[in-house]
Amino acid sequence: MVHVFAFVSYVFVSCITPGPNNIMSMNNGAKYGVKKSMPFCAGVATGFSLILICCILSNLFLNRYIPKIVDIMTVLGAGYILYLAWIIWRDKPKEEKKKARQLDTRAFSTAVILQFVNPKGLLFGITLITNFVFPYYQSVEAFLLVLGFNWIVVLLCCGCWVLFGSVFRSFFEKNRRILNVIMALLLVYCAVSLFI
Repeated sequence: MVHVFAFVSYVFVSCITPGPNNIMSMNNGAKYGVKKSMPFCAGVATGFSLILICCILSNLFLNRYIPKIVDIMTVLGAGYILYLAWIIWRDKPKEEKKKARQLDTRAFSTAVILQFVNPKGLLFGITLITNFVFPYYQSVEAFLLVLGFNWIVVLLCCGCWVLFGSVFRSFFEKNRRILNVIMALLLVYCAVSLFI
């Protein structure tokens, strides 16, 4: 049976931590306001869902034709989660110049397309489906539940970044070290739970 706390922790930590989507959401919120930024957030959530559908289909194919791949993907997924924990734990503030160069858009379609070139999103989808869902559940209902849950969490997390804009960024900068340690430890728990 899947470790629900590990699953939820992985989804939440992956979706709420700074990345291209959240930084763009925060910038959109600061520049255009909540209402005009929400189409971008919905596009991010939809793009993530499309990635998860691709991961589900890939896993079904691999499990059917190459069943030993699940063991390999579990080890690789755990390694990736530990790598994320390491990156979050060691995270330092980025220079303002790097933030200024990021794409600023509010379009739903652009947000969907961006998910297919977002390494964090692609690895998130592969890790989530391969390690937290597929080994335990392979029904259409389970996949739909995961897709719906993920869509809501992604939308809410992007919405938080939009809503708080620069205020949230200031809070995160002030408490960066404590928040990074907490998120890194949650990811380590997620990785360990794959083998329990």
